[in-house]
Amino acid sequence: MFLTLGFRDYIKANTIFPRAGVRSAIIGKIAFKCNTTSFPNTLDADFIKLREKAHMACAGNSEATESVWQTVTLLLQNAGGLLVYLAILSRLDPALMAVVIVTCIISFLISRYVNRWTFAHRDTREIYYAKKQYISNKAESVELAKDIRIFGLQDWLNDLLMNVHDVYLDYRLKEERIKLMADITEAVMTAARNGIAYVYLIRMALREGLGVPEFLLYFTAVTTFTAWVMGLLQQAVRLQEQSLDISCVREFLEYPEPFRFEEGKPVPNGERYELRLENVSFRYPCAREDTIRNLNLIIHPGEKLAVVGLNGAGKTTLVRLLCGLFDPTQGRVLLNGQDIREFNRREYYGLFSAVFQEFSVLDVTVAENIAQTNQQIDYDRVKSCIENAGLSGTVAELPNGLETHVGREVYLDGALFSGGQTQRLILARALYKNAPVLILDEPTAALDPIAEAEIYSRLDEITGDKTAIYISHRLSSCKFCDEIAVFHEGCLIEKGSHDELVGNKDSKYHELWTAQAQYYTE
Repeated sequence: MFLTLGFRDYIKANTIFPRAGVRSAIIGKIAFKCNTTSFPNTLDADFIKLREKAHMACAGNSEATESVWQTVTLLLQNAGGLLVYLAILSRLDPALMAVVIVTCIISFLISRYVNRWTFAHRDTREIYYAKKQYISNKAESVELAKDIRIFGLQDWLNDLLMNVHDVYLDYRLKEERIKLMADITEAVMTAARNGIAYVYLIRMALREGLGVPEFLLYFTAVTTFTAWVMGLLQQAVRLQEQSLDISCVREFLEYPEPFRFEEGKPVPNGERYELRLENVSFRYPCAREDTIRNLNLIIHPGEKLAVVGLNGAGKTTLVRLLCGLFDPTQGRVLLNGQDIREFNRREYYGLFSAVFQEFSVLDVTVAENIAQTNQQIDYDRVKSCIENAGLSGTVAELPNGLETHVGREVYLDGALFSGGQTQRLILARALYKNAPVLILDEPTAALDPIAEAEIYSRLDEITGDKTAIYISHRLSSCKFCDEIAVFHEGCLIEKGSHDELVGNKDSKYHELWTAQAQYYTE
């Protein structure tokens, strides 16, 4: 017996690792899908919902992607036990068997109702739980620490958390009431079933001389048979639910991709690249109007183009279209005369070094943040990029230089960069990639005008014959560009050199230039 228990424990302890390994592999596939899916999918509500369900199916040892193996094992175990005890009970009155089966079915139906109710409302539970986690994480986050203190958000965040917690408790109370009624019904069914079996077996003992060993055997068989039946039915329902969860994982991993990747054409290699927007219009999902309207624009190889305009004019959307993060709703984006939708989109991304308005800084070393890898980092190149981004002085003062960690989410001794220093770090990262096309979308918004002018003048030298596209609200930073494109309400309204545009007193550019210049001259 001890050997059997020891062997069973050994098997149980060692089978968990392969099951967890399968779940870990699935988590890796989900992460890969999240990181490589077409950018529009990341904003798609259906994709986001499926992603959350896929993550939930892998959230722990008891979730579907791992526990399904245990469910199948228990299902087979219950089926085997059911057959053995069915053979024992076949000697008894069929009426007793009918009572056992009917009470089991009633208990199962009630249990299935509870499981279905819980399964049907789990999205609601997850929403409440996600809200609680979101508020808690934000209340403890470093990026909100200043706002919480300056604006006195403590009480508001606490009220939000308590309100969500109260709603979550109301839901859990309703769930527990349903489970309590199910448990009471199950207890009644069990008492009735065991009582009837007990009376029947006593009558057999009195009338047919049923011995004590047989009495105990049959009574144990009745109660155990019920456990096997209930176990078989419950594991079958559990397997169905887990199958639905696993189906969500598969549906997520097979979510349609609007872009071509490996099946697309290779991007021309070693060529100078011309970018052309041909009758391009773009509208964001659920938006009522186009952000970009009937845009025609040519960016020649090696050209330095500045894109200016008021907020909401469509400048950032233009950058996303050029980078291939979005496809136009109408018209085409062309690379050397070919529609970029025909290319392998991942290869196409490789043509761009970009600094976006929203950027990520990982809690890794300065060198790793710039190189975006921890393998075979070219430290001479890293230092050159830091110098060109104007970050050398800052890095020199760090305790471990390039090996200093950035941020304190993981490493408590990490360095905390200011907004301007972070923008210089991201700029150095873009320079390190050394792609044929450099796109800078408000890369120096956190810098003062003098520092910004210094970086732009240095960038003019650094970019050389590379194509460069700059977006900036400070028009003085655009003077060195070959051409300036002026956007207004999603349309390209003017295009020319700085001298041409500022010399036209009727131009929108002259209006913007004059409006900014007066603050400096005054």
